[in-house]
Amino acid sequence: MIKTVMVIEDDNDIRKYINTLLLDIGYSVVEAPDGVKALDLVESRRPDLVILDLGLPKLSGESVMTEIRKKFPDLPVIILTAKDDVTDIVKGLNLGADDYITKPFKGEELIARIKARLRHLEHNGTSLKVADLELNTKTFEVKRGDRIISLSHKEYELLQYLMINAGRVLTRDMILQRIWLTADYIEPRVVDVYIGYLRKKIDQNSKKLLINTVRGFGYVIKE
Repeated sequence: MIKTVMVIEDDNDIRKYINTLLLDIGYSVVEAPDGVKALDLVESRRPDLVILDLGLPKLSGESVMTEIRKKFPDLPVIILTAKDDVTDIVKGLNLGADDYITKPFKGEELIARIKARLRHLEHNGTSLKVADLELNTKTFEVKRGDRIISLSHKEYELLQYLMINAGRVLTRDMILQRIWLTADYIEPRVVDVYIGYLRKKIDQNSKKLLINTVRGFGYVIKE
């Protein structure tokens, strides 16, 4: 099936450049020059991935990102930033973006990042694996080696989010936005508490610890 990528960018030249790159490798493209148009199109066209410029007219890229995450929590989003600005990058990632690329960028790098994000959607659909930890998305069974692990609903959702993003550091705000659907009015410590619950169950009696803390940033699950 042909993948559809939505390009939300107010600069006409950049938008057309990305459009040409994507059409050349067989993707379908939906274009939006501003934030208001973007939200209309993401509802009607349901793209497989979004490329989002943070500096948009009419409605900011941050606002568009927030609305996308509320309605489509699993839709991959790659943000574009005008410069290598760590503040903008962190802000976008905290709002739930899956990846970022800074302008100016090389077409090959953008295509590689798009393909990498889409590959996350193309796992076999029933099983996620990190080392000897396996999560079955149809039966909801979780096991490490031969040991069956019983999880609460929220623990399962958190573990699934970590495993889909294996090797990638997730901030507390990203986790709150995806699992609790908000980063407001909820104490960020709740993430630490649930990570603690998972560690006790996942890493219990195992020499290899899979859930790691990145001090000052967040958490990552990796082999």
